[in-house]
Amino acid sequence: MISVEQALNMNTGEAVRIFTGAPLPSGTDFVVIQEDVTRHSDHITINDNLGQGANIRQQGADFKIGQTVDAPRLLGPKDIALLAAMNVDHVQVARRPDVALISTGDELVFPGETPHEDQIIASNTFGLAALINDTGARARILPIARDNMASLNTALDLSQGADVIVTIGGASVGDHDLVGKVIAERGVDQSFYKVAMRPGKPLMAGRLDGAVMVGLPGNPVSAMVCGIIFLVPMLRAMLGLPAKPAQRYQGILTHDLPANGPREHYMRAAVNMGALTLADRQDSALLSVLTSADALVVRAPNAPKSLAGESVEYILL
Repeated sequence: MISVEQALNMNTGEAVRIFTGAPLPSGTDFVVIQEDVTRHSDHITINDNLGQGANIRQQGADFKIGQTVDAPRLLGPKDIALLAAMNVDHVQVARRPDVALISTGDELVFPGETPHEDQIIASNTFGLAALINDTGARARILPIARDNMASLNTALDLSQGADVIVTIGGASVGDHDLVGKVIAERGVDQSFYKVAMRPGKPLMAGRLDGAVMVGLPGNPVSAMVCGIIFLVPMLRAMLGLPAKPAQRYQGILTHDLPANGPREHYMRAAVNMGALTLADRQDSALLSVLTSADALVVRAPNAPKSLAGESVEYILL
């Protein structure tokens, strides 16, 4: 073997030792890995079965000078690694929206607490927080607002500075559904109230205290479905990503479906190679069914009976 300084004048039958990642010495065109040679002093014997490659990575094979990472995009680990490899130490980004989550109701306690017989766990708060964080925004869970106006006003006061205020529950027409009354007194600029969808009819949106305000239904599945259908696209737009609804795909039913009612229905289903099997139970309180689903079949209002083998729209979960 010879030194790197001698590599410029290498002759047939000579080799120079280099380390992984080193520049290829001039006059050479093949690298044999150390494990594939037997060394005796300054001589090497090349073993059999070297493989097909020359063990050389060409300059510019990964990316070239002037190549860009297209925007807008939600930067993930792979993007960060590529930008670092390009020696990009700063990038222009959108600020992550701050989303204040307010659960409402005397019947709620947080996970880890012991509920009374008339109480349940505020599960959808944490599911929505995970959904929001996965989207690229930042969720801020506030204390539960109890069924009185003072408690709800206190929770709304704590949401100051948020870009989006999300209330969960309390938006229907019961005696203890106080969200509509309280935000009206606080001067909400309401855009709409109630949507012809199932699950998730008692949905509202508007502007409140300088923030976007979204009132989600309290049923766990209803809240999560509305979060996927309405909240996620809005947050993506706030992050500078294209403003568009959840992408819909076409799949094939594995079984018959009865005619749909007057509301657009989002039905939990399992998808396998484009074949859709709907869950037997579609109750909006059953989070276990949502957890086992990986798609929402979308049925139009008043859709007629659908037969096995027919095409339907669905959204991936």
